[in-house]
Amino acid sequence: MNRRNFIKATLATLAMAALPKISKTQNVKGKKMKILVLTGSPRKNGNSNTLADNFIKGAKESGHQVERFNAAFAEVHPCIGCNKCGMNGPCIFKDDFEFVRQNIVDADVVVFATPMYYFGVSAQLKNVVDRFYAINGQIHRPKKAVLLMTYANTSASQAEPIKSHYQTLIDYLGWQDAGQIIASGVWPVGAVNQTQYPKQAYELGKNIG
Repeated sequence: MNRRNFIKATLATLAMAALPKISKTQNVKGKKMKILVLTGSPRKNGNSNTLADNFIKGAKESGHQVERFNAAFAEVHPCIGCNKCGMNGPCIFKDDFEFVRQNIVDADVVVFATPMYYFGVSAQLKNVVDRFYAINGQIHRPKKAVLLMTYANTSASQAEPIKSHYQTLIDYLGWQDAGQIIASGVWPVGAVNQTQYPKQAYELGKNIG
């Protein structure tokens, strides 16, 4: 290699080394992602389901692949703590959680959509989260997470238990919060439609990348 080519090659190497590194938790701008939406409302037209609908609409319009699991209308047995799965193996219960297992491992984003029931997530969604135990070793990898939550009261402090649970969960799993829609003051079916929350959920889905 002559001197001129050597200098060019050296400068090119230094330039590449100076480029910012993209961390594993970041998505390249414009990347089409796999998104799993987990809903917990037993009301088909419930307010949290409406937020999920709008988030999904926005995400699909941006070209993302979205799978949805409606926990309240699925058969998911509660975890019984038998440890037969060893935290990273097959569960003794063969039920609809298999859909979650098949879609969550490779998902780039996991969305939790739930109403507040007695200051916690719905029992149906909690069943699904508890069953994460059987895939614990497979889902400890960088992902983004979203919380869509509705509740009847308007006190911000009453939303804290669910927000804290969500943050603790994703911190443990090594996931990154990508946004939260906390919709207060919505109780009857359809009440959320009279607010800006559906639009916010749509925009969050649209811009999730």
